[in-house]
Amino acid sequence: MVTETRFKKAALQLPQVVELPHFEKLSFRVKNKIFATLNTTTRVACLKFNETDQSVFCLNPAFTPVPNKWGKQGWTFVDLKKISAGLLNDALHTAYTAVSSGARNPKRN
Repeated sequence: MVTETRFKKAALQLPQVVELPHFEKLSFRVKNKIFATLNTTTRVACLKFNETDQSVFCLNPAFTPVPNKWGKQGWTFVDLKKISAGLLNDALHTAYTAVSSGARNPKRN
């Protein structure tokens, strides 16, 4: 289980990351691009993966693709009640790297 404080600390330790509001959630951005959001009410985060990374992380039941067009773009829910700190760090780093490098998902059908 990961607390909201632990999530925020892990995200903000990545280079050049800023925390800003995003609707009713918190967003974590690099180069003005969101790579993660956190809903503090539900304790669910959302991370931006590429297609391959999303498929690998979703082998773990703590990860679920967002069930709409956003999910097809790599956005993935993370249940903080079901994840370890180590796996969270890996997932945040993966999402951060994909977004900060400007990597884009190929169009999906």
